[in-house]
Amino acid sequence: MRILLTADPELPVPPRLYGGIERIIDMLARGLSARGHEVTLLAHPDSATDAELMPWPGRVLGGRLRDLRNARHLASAVRRGRFDLVHSFSRLAYLAAILPRRIPKVMTYQRAITPRTVRLAGLMAGETITFTGISDWMIEHVCSFGRWRVVPNGVRLSTYRFNSDPGPDAPLVFLGRVEEIKGPHLAIEMAHRTGRRLVIAGNIPNEHRVWVEAHVMPHVDGARVEFIGPVDDRRKSKLLGSAAAFLMPILWEEPFGIVMAEAMACGTPVLGLRRGAVPEVVDDGVTGFVRDDLDALVGCVEQLGSIRRQDCRDRVERLYSEDAVVSGYLDIYREILDLSNRRLK
Repeated sequence: MRILLTADPELPVPPRLYGGIERIIDMLARGLSARGHEVTLLAHPDSATDAELMPWPGRVLGGRLRDLRNARHLASAVRRGRFDLVHSFSRLAYLAAILPRRIPKVMTYQRAITPRTVRLAGLMAGETITFTGISDWMIEHVCSFGRWRVVPNGVRLSTYRFNSDPGPDAPLVFLGRVEEIKGPHLAIEMAHRTGRRLVIAGNIPNEHRVWVEAHVMPHVDGARVEFIGPVDDRRKSKLLGSAAAFLMPILWEEPFGIVMAEAMACGTPVLGLRRGAVPEVVDDGVTGFVRDDLDALVGCVEQLGSIRRQDCRDRVERLYSEDAVVSGYLDIYREILDLSNRRLK
């Protein structure tokens, strides 16, 4: 197949540090290319990809002017490229000019979905567009609008080293953006209540720095609670693999949470609150524990010995590996191309 993939223009593919969506796009582009498909990637000019790279023209301009410029650029690429389909991980607005065209389109949502824009796109594109989400939870309020499929996010297994036994003194780990809705302060509370060490890793967004300085940093003592900042893939694998458990005490409806798959790929069980897609990603009692409140989650720390770390790795290999993600999207491509061919006959 000849496939045009699109990423948002702000970050390169793959990202340097933070950028979960860009990692998925990189995984998909490389996986499709390895299977013999011709892939063109519309992305940040600093991207490093096996696909043919086509940079976005609008990366700095804000608002509608940038959206218009990028939509025109994508439409021009489609006219010149003779692609079999377009798969967008970027803004729906960038597809505006090609929505009425016959070329099959896949629009993947990794963030919040607005029903109004989905309805509008469906009216303009009809059967030529298929929407995908990364969890059942994410699409439950829009699945009646248009044709929807679910392909979970995944991880490149070779990046994450499995550790069958991190040892009796293994710490708890929190990894992610350090801000209130991610629950780092709740991770700290869990560490204090269970007498376990906690390592916090991740970036601090500027707009949340005041909150972090007030609610996280006073507890960082380098002994019970340690903060190590952002980590690259190598350090992330080592950190997650050395953990007794990965903590996911989120206070928002996370649509997937790829870091849970990263942790389980290392063999590390996940302790998470029942928000968003956490109950879908974590097999409760098998690859971790999912509870409704912090008190119940604290009690699960003593049950970590009942989790087989190999089961965590096996779940990722089966559902959240590179092969699983690429195969999931290829199934959708074949479905919509078959539908397109039948429509043209």
